[in-house]
Formats: sequence, C-alpha cells, structure tokens
Amino acid sequence: MSGTKQFECLRTVDYAADCPVHLAIGMFDGLHRGHQRVIESAKEAARESGGVCGTLTFWPHPSRLFRPADPARMILSPELKRLELAKLGLDFIVEEPFTREFAAIEASEFLAHLKSELPAIQSVHAGENWQFGRGRTGDMGELELQGDLLGVGVESVPCLDSGAERVSSTRIRNLLTLGQIGEANELLGYDYYSIGTVTQGKRMGRTIDAPTLNLPFEGDLRPAYGVYAVSVSDVSLDHQYRAVANFGIRPTVEQTDKPLLEAFLLDECPFDYGHRLQVVWHSFLRQEEKFNGIDELKRQIAKDVDQARAFFDGR
Repeated sequence: MSGTKQFECLRTVDYAADCPVHLAIGMFDGLHRGHQRVIESAKEAARESGGVCGTLTFWPHPSRLFRPADPARMILSPELKRLELAKLGLDFIVEEPFTREFAAIEASEFLAHLKSELPAIQSVHAGENWQFGRGRTGDMGELELQGDLLGVGVESVPCLDSGAERVSSTRIRNLLTLGQIGEANELLGYDYYSIGTVTQGKRMGRTIDAPTLNLPFEGDLRPAYGVYAVSVSDVSLDHQYRAVANFGIRPTVEQTDKPLLEAFLLDECPFDYGHRLQVVWHSFLRQEEKFNGIDELKRQIAKDVDQARAFFDGR
C-alpha cells in the first residue's frame, strides 16, 4: 500500500474523514464460515463505534509469487470473491495486489504502514493463525503489540472447527477435488458456484434428446470430473432452473483438453448463446466415465436425470 492505485478500492461509501474504520484482513479464498466469522467481528466493532467496516484482501495468492510452479488453486476467482464480499454488508472492499514490494514489508512495520494509508483505522480483525510481513514472520501476537503502540485495536478471531478438523480453504479445496460437494458446501456456508458464458458446441446433445448449455469452465480450482445436480440462473436474475450437469472432458463423444461444464435443464430452457450464467453445484451424482457407444450414454443420462429430479424433489 503506497497511497497510489496499488491500494485499489472496489466499492466505497461516503463517510467523514475521521469516521472510525474497522478492517477485516485476509486472503479470504472461498469466504468460508471461518472467514465470515472474521468479517462479522469487524462488522460488530463498526456497529458499536458508529464506524464503517471493510476488508483488506489480496490477489494473487502469495504462492503465485513464491512457488509459481505449484501455486494454490483458488476456490473463488476475483470476480466471484467480490460478489461474495458484497453480499456480507461491508462498506468497502480493498484488494491489494500481492507484489514483491508488498511482500517485502517488514512485519514490525505492517500496522504502521496500514495506518498511514487509513489514518482513521480503529481496529483490525484476522484469524488467530494469520501471518504477515516479510517471510511471514508476523503473527497476531506481534500485531497486538503494534496495536498497543499505535492505538489500534487488534482482534484475533478463533479458528472455526467442524467435526475434528479446522474449517480451512485447503480442506475445502481437497473436498471439491474429491467430488465431496456436500461437505464442501457445509464448510463454505453456501453452495459452491461457478460463472460462465454459454458457447456454441457441436450440438451433439440434441441428437440424443439431451440438449445442453455448454459453459467453458473459468475457475482456477477444478472440482472432480463427474455429474452433478445443479441450479442455473442468469447472473442478473433470481430465478434458478434445476439441471443435471456433466463437468469434465467428455471421453465418450470427444475427449477435450480443457474441461467443459454441460448443463441439461430439467425444465424449459430460456438461455441461449452468449448468456452469462451462474451455476450452483448442489450434489455429486457420479464420476465421469467413458461409455461403450451413444446408446449406453443415453441410458445413463436418463438415469442421471432421474437421480437429479429425485435430489430436488427431496430438498
């Protein structure tokens, strides 16, 4: 943060220059229930002081900088993270580009650096295991010491456990890649979703009475290849349409290099090429597999449709 465009505000509200600012800090990949707890802590402090609440988050993930050959795969793209943050009742969102210059800030100077950018900052909130500063040498204990010197409150928010394990982005990534979408959704606190633009395919689905919406996958983290019960909606509309979707490389009809999400709506389809759609992933039905011909594929699709209908009828 240098007082330049590097400190990019994505959404703001008007408030007096001396209005108390309360800041939730973190990567917030996935914005899972633990992250929501940190943000709620900052929101509560803002309510008590009559101040405003925002988040300081980062892009890209530090692993992109320090281990580019094996970076952490993000659950949410920047677009989706902004959408989720905007739902949480924040007054502003700041996305800090994670550069080598930013990573080089000494841990002992971090809060002073932050206060120079936001002079009215009254408190900062982060998970108890959050680390910061050059070499990730700073922890919440260090931040509390800096806060005492600078007159800034520091709230170390306890991590959240679910079952015998901590709710974490790493745990959710693992669940998604294993196809355990129900468990991932429980930890997220909302159903995982993706966004894509309908493109024209080879219209093979129409030849087997299963016309699909073809949605090239835009995410960084790929869930398990397979068939899912999903809901589809236009990003500007509230109404969701029930669907069964295959995510993968289509080994039976045409194996592809990049995964494709193909959604077959269980009811009337109002969408066409060029529509930008949100797909909410509810339940994993089966793994993607290669069938011995189109007839076998058609029989399996019919079973998938029945299973998806049963899922929605049982909700």
